[in-house]
Amino acid sequence: MIKKIIYFMSVISIFMYSPVLLADDDFDFMDEAEYGQDDLDFDSFATVDSDDDINAENVTLKDGMGGMDVKHFDIAGVMLGMNYYEVYNLFFDNSGLYAPRKNQSVVYSLNKEWRYNLDYECRQRNIFIPDQLEKCIRSLAQNRGLLYVSEIHLERQSTGETIDVYFTSNVTDNLVWKIVYNNDVNVIEGMDEKFENIREKKILAFWQGVIDKYGIPNSGEDKWISSENAYDPMMQAYYGQLVLMDKGLNTTDSSLNVQKARENFQAKPYAF
Repeated sequence: MIKKIIYFMSVISIFMYSPVLLADDDFDFMDEAEYGQDDLDFDSFATVDSDDDINAENVTLKDGMGGMDVKHFDIAGVMLGMNYYEVYNLFFDNSGLYAPRKNQSVVYSLNKEWRYNLDYECRQRNIFIPDQLEKCIRSLAQNRGLLYVSEIHLERQSTGETIDVYFTSNVTDNLVWKIVYNNDVNVIEGMDEKFENIREKKILAFWQGVIDKYGIPNSGEDKWISSENAYDPMMQAYYGQLVLMDKGLNTTDSSLNVQKARENFQAKPYAF
C-alpha cells in the first residue's frame, strides 16, 4: 500500500487515432463479409478492457477553509477534462521535459459492457475459436468507434519522473479523468543513516514544491478538494506521488456506457 505523504507544519508544492463514438442511429452493424477489415495493428500497442473505478472516500474541508479550484490544477501542463488530442499535441508533437515512454506509451481500451455485446454478436456468427473471437470483437469495436485511448504514459529520463494520464471513453469525448505523477523521493539507496537523512530531505523538498504550486491542502494533511462531494475534482499527495482525478467524470462515463450498450445490444429478432 502506498504510504500517504506526511504533512510537515514547519514547511509552507504514436499515433493519431481516437475514434468518435457513433450516435445510436448511426451504428452500422457489419455483415460477415466485412469482418476483419481493419487497419489498426493490434500488435503495436497495449489493448486492455476498461477497469471501472467509481468508489470514492468521504472528504471534509478543514475548519475555516473553502473549496479549491482543483479542476484547473495541472501536472506538467496536463489538466482534468483535456481531450486526447490536446494531450497528444502537448507531448507527441512537441519536445519538452516529458516524452512518451519507449514501449506502449498509448493504451487502448474497450469498455467491458461493449465487449459483452460484441462477444455475443460474434458468437451469433458461429465464431467460437478464442483468437478468432478476439479478432472479431476488436474489429467490430474499431469500426464502430468503441476502441478508445484510455492511457498515455510519459517519462522524464533525466530525473526518473513519470506521468500516467487516464481517459474516459468516446461516449464522453475521451477526456482526462485522472493524472498520476511519480518520482523517486521515497527511494532509499542504502541502510545507513545518511541515506535516510537524504530521503527525508528529498521528501521535504518535494513537499515544499507541491505547496508552492498548489497551496496548503484544504482537506486533512494531503488532499486538495473542490468541495465535500468526493466526486468533484480533487488531488491527493503521497510519498513521491500526486494523483489528480475527477471521479464524477469517470462515473458518468461508466454509467453512459452501460446505458448505450443496453440500447445497442443486438438481440435476436424474436417474434411473438
